[in-house]
Amino acid sequence: MSNVRILVACKRVVDYAVKIRVNAAGTAVETANIKHSMNPFDEIGTEQAIQIKEALAKAKGNAEVVVVSCGPAKAQETLRTALAMGADRAIHVETNDELQPLAVAKLLKAVVEKEKPNLVILGKQAIDDDSNQTGQMLAGLLNWPQATFASKVELTDAAMTVTREVDGGVETIKTTLPAVLTTDLRLNVPRYASLPNIMKAKKKPLAKFTVADLAVDIKPRLETLKITEPAKRQGGKIVESVDDLLDKLKNEAKVL
Repeated sequence: MSNVRILVACKRVVDYAVKIRVNAAGTAVETANIKHSMNPFDEIGTEQAIQIKEALAKAKGNAEVVVVSCGPAKAQETLRTALAMGADRAIHVETNDELQPLAVAKLLKAVVEKEKPNLVILGKQAIDDDSNQTGQMLAGLLNWPQATFASKVELTDAAMTVTREVDGGVETIKTTLPAVLTTDLRLNVPRYASLPNIMKAKKKPLAKFTVADLAVDIKPRLETLKITEPAKRQGGKIVESVDDLLDKLKNEAKVL
């Protein structure tokens, strides 16, 4: 395929190295004054799109990588990171409202209809909610084929071959384009953005839309009633014999 447009979804999430805690109201994870970064799976998706672009360039083809993020104004920082990695331009759908997977899928569908990409790449899940739903929902809304949990991708004329991780092993599938692809951890290792590319990213195009511009209903379908932290781990005990262990499991832990 000589000319390809790839749309990559990038979500701004609490940085993976941050130890999360529940807010005082018990309704969500605390995000105030917390470091955020690009969702690691989306970073892998961005890297894959750039690798496809580079491979096509060597074959005298052409690819455009467009990154999109839905969320508050600070999501632009995530988009600039993707641009610094090598994406060509960015789209920001700005909203401060809660976005559940179906709402994001609807927003991405509206962007896809505007951009008409050959391939849409998403991380298989976001590390903040771990929903693993948006890619599948987007494929359903678009009525496009999908390849999820990709650990290897090969693009040919109007088709894509994907090795995907499944329970107990891997499977290889082939699908026509356009299609939706979700990335797994072992697909690639994302590159670091160099300082010159970070500076260049500031001048790359970044288009802004609102939810109203896209005419999408993002009303939440699910209600979170309460969030609690896991119970603190109890200290272990040393027993003198197997009989002592069995006695404690039966009479104290009551698991036998």
